[in-house]
Amino acid sequence: MINKLNAVVSRHIRAIEMTGVLMRIFSFSLVGWLGPHSPFGFVWAFNTCDAVMLSWCSVIKKDPAYTLLNVFWIGVGIVGMIRASGFSQ
Repeated sequence: MINKLNAVVSRHIRAIEMTGVLMRIFSFSLVGWLGPHSPFGFVWAFNTCDAVMLSWCSVIKKDPAYTLLNVFWIGVGIVGMIRASGFSQ
């Protein structure tokens, strides 16, 4: 199953990477535009999804620097979602 998913991602890697980058730009632009009125739960969930997409692409491309960066963003996104949901209070 994972090999089939990897094959699909490999065939469409440039489109997936561009989608992930645009998602990240959108999520942080939303925070920039709306400031404290931003839907932080949505922003963190959206950001975590793009981090998963970009991590997967960087693993397939065997790029350790971008793999580390995007796996880090998955962790940041998880913490952000926990904080935005109020579980950490």
